[in-house]
Amino acid sequence: MKRVLAALAAICAVVALPGQAWAAEGPLPYSFDPAGRVVRGAASTGDAPALAAGGTYRDSIGPGEKRVYRLDLDSRSDAYVSAVAVPGKGERVDYSDGITVTVQDRDGYSCSDNSTTFESAQFARPIAAYAYRTIGRGGASCQAAGAYYAVVERKTKDIAGQGDWAVELRQAQEPPVRTGGPSTAPTSWPSGSPAPLTGDGTDRAGGTGFNDAPELRKGVWRSGIVPGQTLFYRVPVTWGQQLYAGAELGSSPSGTGSGRAYLPGALVMRLYNPLRGSVESVSTAYDGKQKAVELDPLPPVAYENRFGIGDKVEGMRAAGSFYLAVTLSPEVAASFGTAHALTLRVNVKGQALQGPSYDGVAPDLGAAGGAPVARSGAMRVVGVAGIGTGSVLVLGLGVWTLVARRRAGRRAAAGW
Repeated sequence: MKRVLAALAAICAVVALPGQAWAAEGPLPYSFDPAGRVVRGAASTGDAPALAAGGTYRDSIGPGEKRVYRLDLDSRSDAYVSAVAVPGKGERVDYSDGITVTVQDRDGYSCSDNSTTFESAQFARPIAAYAYRTIGRGGASCQAAGAYYAVVERKTKDIAGQGDWAVELRQAQEPPVRTGGPSTAPTSWPSGSPAPLTGDGTDRAGGTGFNDAPELRKGVWRSGIVPGQTLFYRVPVTWGQQLYAGAELGSSPSGTGSGRAYLPGALVMRLYNPLRGSVESVSTAYDGKQKAVELDPLPPVAYENRFGIGDKVEGMRAAGSFYLAVTLSPEVAASFGTAHALTLRVNVKGQALQGPSYDGVAPDLGAAGGAPVARSGAMRVVGVAGIGTGSVLVLGLGVWTLVARRRAGRRAAAGW
């Protein structure tokens, strides 16, 4: 009990700190890389600032705007540019609103482009997209060394009250594989989902972004989540392994079985690959009864997936930390309160295989920030600092999870 009271005291102290609450007109909580440099993207390639390999940067982008950045690339390495867009808290967004990232060569040819939108879950939350220049995919374009350009475009419907979005940019490079490497994507893989894990689960509060996402391994994991909040987790997946994950929102004491409200797209889970590219997004409505979402079966992580078609195949191109971003709609608060239980069921199956034979130093995509696996607790203080409204109810949920953890004796989740 002393541990519970101590945790509550620490949480209350942090919540009371000035400048930590979610202001209605302020940005959503997001953990930017503290080492990220501030940069201002240009409107023209002629003035584009350079993004260095391995660098992280911060910028902002307004409705309908484009930002252009320069990439100085060799003729051997694959290069990736990702952009994380963070809207303002409570900002209205449309189905088709989002960001597009494009990599272009000096002649304006598009090497690749990818978009991420809010889709049917039309509420503000951090979203990310990436684009890349790859070598040896056929054709003569985007193969030479020299200047390339990353273009980040914000697509938005004309909605009143929209402000600038904060943006986090990152460039990563991958050396080529030695001669004789795979060049075609697999056409089949195990496509059945294993039975969901069972057990009491282990408490693991989520992070507020890619940079502080705590690590999850195979198991059942529990946290509290408040409406409008996005929790990030990272799951290490190596070559040859398949990732399975699902999220469950607990029933609401104030809404269970009542049918008083039905909120479409209330719970959203999106999977990002180690390069921060969107792989898959799933969502479900909420009516006060417990609800669950689950990723479709994905192919094992393999270098040759990059030669496939579609995000679910191409996105599984590199081993490292895969990220789960789980968001609860802010509209849930009005009908079902501000304290909710979240359960994640994560499995990684398959024998780990030897990775590709890189002609150079293999990229480390599994240690991009994030908390070590030992970091636990139902209510991580840094995650609660930005909650503000509804803090008392969240503290109650924290007590519940801490007591449950004591009662369960910190048992690990049962295996599949």
